[in-house]
Amino acid sequence: MKKRVVLWMVIGLLFSCSGKNDSKNITPKELPISNLSGKELAEIHCAQCHAFVPPSYLSKTIWKTDVLPAMGNRLGIYNGEKQPDSIFGPPKNKAVVQKANVFPEKPLLSEPDWMKLVDYYVKNAPVNISSPKHDKKIKIGLKHFKYKEASYNHRPPLTSLVKILPKNRGIVFGDGKNKKNILTHLTPALELEHSVMLKGTPINYYERLDTLFLTTIGRNLFPNDLSHGMVQKIVIDKKENSNPNQQVVIPNLQRPVSMAYGDLNNDGLEDIVACEYGNLTGRLVWYKNEGKDRYTANSLNAKPGAISAIIKDGNNDGLNDIYVLMAQGDEGVFYYENQGNDTFKEKRLLSFLPLYGSQYMELADFNNDGFDDIVYVCGDNADKTPILKDYHGVYIFLNDGELNFRQAYFYQQNGAYKAMPHDYDLDGDLDIASISYFPDYQRYPEESFVYLENKGNLIFDAFSFPKSTNGRWIVMDAADMDADGDIDIALGSFVYFLAKGDTTGLSKKWLTDSPSIIVLENTTR
Repeated sequence: MKKRVVLWMVIGLLFSCSGKNDSKNITPKELPISNLSGKELAEIHCAQCHAFVPPSYLSKTIWKTDVLPAMGNRLGIYNGEKQPDSIFGPPKNKAVVQKANVFPEKPLLSEPDWMKLVDYYVKNAPVNISSPKHDKKIKIGLKHFKYKEASYNHRPPLTSLVKILPKNRGIVFGDGKNKKNILTHLTPALELEHSVMLKGTPINYYERLDTLFLTTIGRNLFPNDLSHGMVQKIVIDKKENSNPNQQVVIPNLQRPVSMAYGDLNNDGLEDIVACEYGNLTGRLVWYKNEGKDRYTANSLNAKPGAISAIIKDGNNDGLNDIYVLMAQGDEGVFYYENQGNDTFKEKRLLSFLPLYGSQYMELADFNNDGFDDIVYVCGDNADKTPILKDYHGVYIFLNDGELNFRQAYFYQQNGAYKAMPHDYDLDGDLDIASISYFPDYQRYPEESFVYLENKGNLIFDAFSFPKSTNGRWIVMDAADMDADGDIDIALGSFVYFLAKGDTTGLSKKWLTDSPSIIVLENTTR
């Protein structure tokens, strides 16, 4: 659903973060040459905007042909004397990126210093990166779940959201084809109830009583910096269900990918936090509910990459705070402590390398100490470094009660995209259902879905199901679909393009046979 701009400029981001370009009238020959080594240049400037990435994380070829040229663009170093239009995108997108000064017109680093930096990475990087191997084999078979496939599909599926409706009301899913964005309602039997055509791709579905808040990402769900997203309020008239009252309450969202709802100022009205991921530019914003369907925007972070947000009182002071996962360069989990009077104080809880590909987070208490721990998922590989990475997967970070977190568990899952903790087997502890959009197709295609059954003391056994490769799962929801007291799982497939490196034939099969969604019905009860 998004293409990452990975490994934000080791040095260039220092300047693009500040939005300044003081070297506009300076020629490359006039730039001063430092006495620093290539390693020192990388370490000093890298730390200004994201965690330092050692050369060992990528091969010589990837550094030289893919990542370093992208780094150079952030420094005003191009393959030629002028900026290539290809780095900006279409004309409207170009205007947004140019205004943000993401790519300087003139070099910001002398050529000798740039070559020292390049040499440092190329000389110290390995020739090859070994693919990770699972310590234990994933067991096939889910004893508590029954596979169900919807009879109605949009093939090839570009499923952008899936939502299990409460009280046995079925499932909603979105499909994001260009100029054919559709929101489809299925009955509890997974048969077509009705579909609605939309102007934008639906990515978030939130119900409150008889009101629906539907967020669309924009006219194009692929990478861009345009503000075409919106939140639409739909009041459902139970007597006139076919003619709901529709109203845009928040327009001009910059490619939103996730939303959170909650009262942030104790006025009885639900406010909204929008992860406006963008691409080269973006923002994290909370929208204050002023009543009468009016919202005012309040910026929390002016960087791109906000991808997951949770509204919850983290310090038990009676005010809801905001937890946010940031991707796209300066990756990490941030905590926005509510100070009252509509103000928030930012604190970084966790940091990750820009290669991690942060995707999702949830709060859950895994050790029953009364404090929310963090489930963190990373695995986005739609970037310039599409290799299998041994640090992709599902993490659990335990909370000491003072919002300090330490890693207590890691399950390596290539290309992990989302993980949802619940007590699926009703044995009193939290299990985890996880999907991967970039699994190891050659050796572990079944890791596209993994069920981690909690055996106690943060020990988990990994399971999958025989038909796990029927689709390429990108979205997931977990809730009690049939109102029987246990948690069911719904998965949505997105197969717009062939999976890179897939020689198994799965990608071609998905284009014609993949369902839009499937359901794993929990049979515990």
